[in-house]
Amino acid sequence: MPAPSNTLLIEGSFEELAEELAVYIDNLRKDEGAKIQADVAPLLQQEGSKDEVMKKLVIGSSALNNAPEKEFIAAYNLLIHLIQQTKNPNMFLSKICQYLSQPITTSPHHGPSLALAVLSTIFNVLSPDDDSRYHVLLALLSVIRSASAYDLIKPQLKELDSWIASWELDEDDQRKLYLALSDVAKDSGETDASYTHFVSALRTIPADESNDEESRTLALKGLKAALTHPSHFDFQDLTELDCIQALRKSDPLYFELLEIFAGETLEEYNDFNEANDDFLESSGLDAEVLYRKLRLLTVASLAASAQQTRTLPYSVIAKALLIPQEDVEMWIIDVIRAGLVEGKLSQLNQTFLIHRSTYRVFGEKQWQEVASRLDMWRTSLVGVLEVVRQEKENYVEQVEETGWTAGPAASPAEGTKAQSGALGY
Repeated sequence: MPAPSNTLLIEGSFEELAEELAVYIDNLRKDEGAKIQADVAPLLQQEGSKDEVMKKLVIGSSALNNAPEKEFIAAYNLLIHLIQQTKNPNMFLSKICQYLSQPITTSPHHGPSLALAVLSTIFNVLSPDDDSRYHVLLALLSVIRSASAYDLIKPQLKELDSWIASWELDEDDQRKLYLALSDVAKDSGETDASYTHFVSALRTIPADESNDEESRTLALKGLKAALTHPSHFDFQDLTELDCIQALRKSDPLYFELLEIFAGETLEEYNDFNEANDDFLESSGLDAEVLYRKLRLLTVASLAASAQQTRTLPYSVIAKALLIPQEDVEMWIIDVIRAGLVEGKLSQLNQTFLIHRSTYRVFGEKQWQEVASRLDMWRTSLVGVLEVVRQEKENYVEQVEETGWTAGPAASPAEGTKAQSGALGY
């Protein structure tokens, strides 16, 4: 996998190694067309012909995917070493990345590992600020996706932002990279990471392109992923995006549904379904998944609105969720597991005691509530400080009246003397 850049060292002159590789490729190709060695031999006798030699070798190097497993990495390392000695190595490396993204025929089982080893070598021999690393990384992701092995790239992603900055990627290339990462994570079952990368891709869409058809397609895909994601409950990361806001005009029903999940309750969701009874079926969204998620979000809203009393009667929850009161505790437990609220069930009083709740929308109203609570705490602290000040004054007055002074503790042997001194004897 990608690591700090390093140098590939192989002994021998360019001419010797190029001819050796040509012979090796011919042996792999057997009777397939003209011999590479015969083509490169006369070129090796000419000055400044390295690029022409490498064109021949790189074209024929697709045969290296047929190399025996024990020779595969060594053969590719030799090819990379030769490419580095040309005037424009990036021109050849891009073709090599294409070959390595294809199946390794001689080793179906270990093929992905072999390809990743070579691609990692290519990545690491390039300068850290070389934007060719971007294309190598895409090839790496293609191989990792075929192996469903997102864990192989995951530790390296802490460097992703610095890579993007050093390669000076434009918005289109950034989007392509984030989408590739999203696909790799999704195929490996990493749904949270897949969604995070996808939202990062949506953020690269400029405002002036948010109405394009491609942007609309990506926006709808991201919206559907957010709605159906089993553990995603905060939709403000989507509603703030220009491409999502553009759906307000192009796809108003989708945008209305998103707004319901962002801040409304089950009542508004049921009203939406009654007014658009065939929308969910035609959109391909799972109605059961959405209904369950809206119930969890509804409980979160109820808990947030009950912050002052810190209690939520079972009857209120049952009415809001349209369920029997005996099912309330099951739903509260699910909401707690989802991380939306924290609290304690009181079966005796048939209430939910709220310790913490999550605001689904944090706007002006919520800021006003925070300001109100801060004022309350400030008033309470002023009262505490006044009590402390008054007690301090009382203590000073008592010391002055009795003659007692505060000082270091006396030892037992000095107890009588210290006490006598304090009393003025």
